[in-house]
Formats: sequence, structure tokens, C-alpha cells
Amino acid sequence: MKHLTDSAVVSTIAPVRVAILGAGRGGTALLDLLHQIPSIEIVGITDRDLQAPGIQRARDLRIPVTDQAEELVRTHGLNLIMDVTGDPAMERFIQSHKRPAADVLSGSAARVLWELVRHEAKLQAELFHAEKLASIGSFAAGIAHDINNPLQLIMGLAENLAEETDLKTVHEQARDIVEAVRRTSAISRDLTQYARKTSARDDAMVALNGRLDEALKIARYATSFHDITVRRDYQPDVAARGNQDELVHVFVNLITNAVHAMERGGGTLTLATRMSRDGVTVSISDTGCGISPDISGQIFEPFFTTKDPGKGTGLGLYNVKTIVTKMHGKIDVESLVDRGTTFTITFPPATETPS
Repeated sequence: MKHLTDSAVVSTIAPVRVAILGAGRGGTALLDLLHQIPSIEIVGITDRDLQAPGIQRARDLRIPVTDQAEELVRTHGLNLIMDVTGDPAMERFIQSHKRPAADVLSGSAARVLWELVRHEAKLQAELFHAEKLASIGSFAAGIAHDINNPLQLIMGLAENLAEETDLKTVHEQARDIVEAVRRTSAISRDLTQYARKTSARDDAMVALNGRLDEALKIARYATSFHDITVRRDYQPDVAARGNQDELVHVFVNLITNAVHAMERGGGTLTLATRMSRDGVTVSISDTGCGISPDISGQIFEPFFTTKDPGKGTGLGLYNVKTIVTKMHGKIDVESLVDRGTTFTITFPPATETPS
């Protein structure tokens, strides 16, 4: 099977080697942004406080940390020093200790960069939420069907109760009405939770098997599972660090795409999880139409879609990749035309127990 990745060209240009001074909000934001860029190598981050949030983030990313600023700025081969300490004396310190080839970004330039990073993060969040709401619009037919069935049942039972005189029968039908209302309420609750804006809470360890099952339940509103067999191949207690709401959206998107690929002839949807010392993997596979090699390098680009006009935003896989990258993971795809597709997400090894 031919292995396709989201990157068509591997750059041979030497990476820009960057050091970050300051591990507060600015330093943490820079870490989250720069580590996603293959052409940048973060050689280290420093702060007087080794408990600063950026220091912990760097440890999670396996980026060197130190409280010795002089040692970091004198690193051999360093290209850029980014000073986000806010300390006016730091600029003089850097100039007196850095190597001649290293450039410095500090002061007003650093503040402008910080504002750009914040703005980019806000835009990304809004884009993610807009795409989520657009996807809910495509659920309309499935939602209407799932709500209409219990409503019709409630209507029929209520009509019967209007003329029923047997107390035992009244009790039985009342219980059926309560159960139908609970089913309708559950649909409303699931969709409300999915539609809400992603919470700003800190990332936590997330149990992936449960999130896949939650996503599968939501994805059933988006498309028909007629003639499709769902196979779960879960390893117990698989977890990864990330945002629970964002992970559910990632899985809904990939499951929905997989089912769409099997709309014509049915097939098998396989959800699998694995955990090892090397990392955590989630794979979503279908036996559908596959992805043509001609477009395989474009599927993660923003606004690229093969769906008919009005049926897709072209942001689904772009957001999937963005979220996975933010979680320090990667996503790969293997596909054969008319044979099927497998998306595999790999996260760093789990080090905590999911809540």
C-alpha cells in the first residue's frame, strides 16, 4: 500500500536555530507556534523561574530548558534569540554575550510578535468553531429523523391516554412517554455539547476510546450508516494529552469522511487505538472509494474539498491537522483507490492517567 503524507516535499534547507528567553505567557505562546514549523529548531528556553509555564511546556516537547541565559545565548550555530522577558537590561546582556552571527528580536518587535501570535490563535479558534457549526448544518436530516421518531411515539401514546381507563395501562404508557422524552433530551444534549465553543481550560489527559465512541454517536447524524459495519479495536486505557472538545471534533470529521467514502456500496468502518512506549496511535479506516494520488498532497490544505458546492467548507481536514499538530502529534494517511483509506494519528507517549 502506498504511503501518503501531508507533505509532498521534504525541505533540505538547514533549519533556523532559535533560543527563547522568557517562559511566561509570551514564551509559552512562541513555543506552541514555533514547534509546529519544520524549518525552525528551538535549541532551548530559559527563565529564572524553572516552574514557569513555558518551562513545563518545553519539557513536554522535549526542548532543553535552563536557568543559565548566558549559556543559551552563546549556543554554537544559533541564528535567532527571541527575548520576551520584558526586562530592559536583557538587551544589553544579550549583546555582550551572544555570538556575532546571532540576530536578536526583543523590545517592541517582540511585543508585536506576541500580539500577532495571540491574534493568530484567536483567528484559529474562530475558524475551528465556524467549521464545527457548518458541519452541524449537514446533520439536519439525521437530527430531524432521530427526534421525529420519539415525538411520534409520544403523540400516539398521549392520544391513547386521553381515552384509557385501565390504570395499569396508563402507567405503562406513561413510562414509555418518559423514556421517549429522555431519548429526545439526550439528542439535544449531545448536539449542544458538540456545538459549544471549545473550552479554554488547560489541556488534560483524555481517554481516547470514550471520545471515539462519543464522536461515532454524533457522526451518525451527519450521514447514513446503512450497510456499514462498525468495528472497534480498542486497547484498554489509551490516553493522550489534549483538549477533549477538540479531539471529539477531530474524530467526528474523520469518521464522517470515512462513512461518506462508503456511501455507494457500504463497507467496514474500523476504529482502533494503541499505546506503547513510543507513543499513542488512533486509526480510522474505511473500505471506500479511496483518495486519488493526484490530490493526496492537497487534502490538508485550507478550503480544499472534493465535495459538491454547498456540501463542504474545505476546512475539515485542515482543522484536524491543526489540532493534532497543536497536541504535538502527527497525522498520516494511507489510501488506495477503490480499496479504502486509513488516517493514523500519533501522539507522544502518555505519562499520566486520564481523568
